[in-house]
Amino acid sequence: MAINRAQLAKELEPGLNALFGMEYARYDNEHAEIFDTESSDRAFEEEVMIVGFGNAPVKPEGEGVSFDNSNEGFTARYEHETIALAFALTEEAVEDNLYDRLGSRYTKALARSMANTKQIKAASILNNAFSTSHNGGDGKPLVATDHPLSGGGTGANRASTFADLNETSLEDALIRISTQTDDRGLAIALQGSKLIVPPQLQFVADRLLKSPGRVGTSDNDINSVVNQGMLPEGYVVNHYLSDPDAFFIKTDVPDGFKHFVRTPMSTALEGDFDTGNMRYKARERYSFGFSNWRCVDASQGA
Repeated sequence: MAINRAQLAKELEPGLNALFGMEYARYDNEHAEIFDTESSDRAFEEEVMIVGFGNAPVKPEGEGVSFDNSNEGFTARYEHETIALAFALTEEAVEDNLYDRLGSRYTKALARSMANTKQIKAASILNNAFSTSHNGGDGKPLVATDHPLSGGGTGANRASTFADLNETSLEDALIRISTQTDDRGLAIALQGSKLIVPPQLQFVADRLLKSPGRVGTSDNDINSVVNQGMLPEGYVVNHYLSDPDAFFIKTDVPDGFKHFVRTPMSTALEGDFDTGNMRYKARERYSFGFSNWRCVDASQGA
């Protein structure tokens, strides 16, 4: 009995899916160290930032309580992108029983491509963090010195002058994080949680966060960052950061970096009537972005 294309696809697909899954799992989800993942059931997601209340006033005896308004701030928008790629096994390759060897190679290459693309998309949020061509909901880049505040004035999540990663720049950034306020000027007890660096800075980061004493000195001074338990999650290396001098400190602010999954990864194999080829594709739909700019403090390096 002849095997038609549908039957052949049914026979080949489980093996290709298994190969794809194993190869895809080989690549670290480095984005998970930065982004909180949520599901989505819409074409896009919008998150409206809420401006809190000011300081509570004294209520004189016998008088009514004061009321304050909590207004809406800017809106962060997440546009989902469809990421998809496919390959074809020719009818002749299938006839010559080459689908096993070629299918294995192509499937692994496809998994590698899909995994790499996701990490590039995620890292682009940091790679474009200083660019005025990639503004957030408040009309400013993710990292800036002049984020507008609803209560007046501006906020900053970078130094006025960029500096390389060292003890001084790290301590200055941690001080800046701990003194951040909300849009009404109230302290928010923000803390840095982890340092994110490119491969070129991993050894500097290791010395800064693992040495019990001050780095590069002969004194007996302690390493204050380590001693005070700052950056409790240590440091992570992201291999998709494009600037070898840039470093980022992720904070514990809610509603910071977000990764929305609209459609999880899926694969499919089907036959083409006209060419006789067997076509295998992978597809997923997602978005990366940020809502609250206080989720990070960063520097491009000197």
